[in-house]
Amino acid sequence: MARTIAKDHDAKRDRILATAARVFAETGFDRASMSQLARECGISKANIYHYYDSKDALLYDILDSYLSDLRDRIAAIDGTGMTPEDHLRAVVLEVLMAYRGADDEHRVQIGGMAALPSEQQKVLRDYQKDLVAQVATIVQALAPDVFGSDKAKLRAATMSLFGMLNWFYMWNHDDSDAAREAYAALVSNLMLKGVRGL
Repeated sequence: MARTIAKDHDAKRDRILATAARVFAETGFDRASMSQLARECGISKANIYHYYDSKDALLYDILDSYLSDLRDRIAAIDGTGMTPEDHLRAVVLEVLMAYRGADDEHRVQIGGMAALPSEQQKVLRDYQKDLVAQVATIVQALAPDVFGSDKAKLRAATMSLFGMLNWFYMWNHDDSDAAREAYAALVSNLMLKGVRGL
């Protein structure tokens, strides 16, 4: 007879993912152990193995969940009927809101992805490429005459935008909606005024 799934299975899994992301971010993936992860989660080692058969599987699920959710959140913003300017503003704000509470996942993404097998890295990098392509389409629409068919210039402008967003957690100590909204407006204005002056 198949084992039934506990009613709180998904909640426990989410708690394990969040705790593991914190441990990997603070300790480093290589130095963390399944025993340490179980202890930090407040569960037995046997229980954590019920959810994940290895540290690698746990790392992959952290990054797969984080990056696919981020990509899907941005893809869900339908720019139909929006000006390119309003579309950019909506996406920039959504990225910043998606980053809230995900500092550990962000650090793990930067430092841990290389520990995974190449086929898993490809899946994760494809999420990143999808996200970048979505945003590049918006940046292109802001100044089609500037970018034309210059893919290198468009990529540089798009990655500059991500650079402004991705490091917000390093220096920002105000996690309020107002702080994120204000920064989103600042970044959007910099992009809008900047790309058209290229």
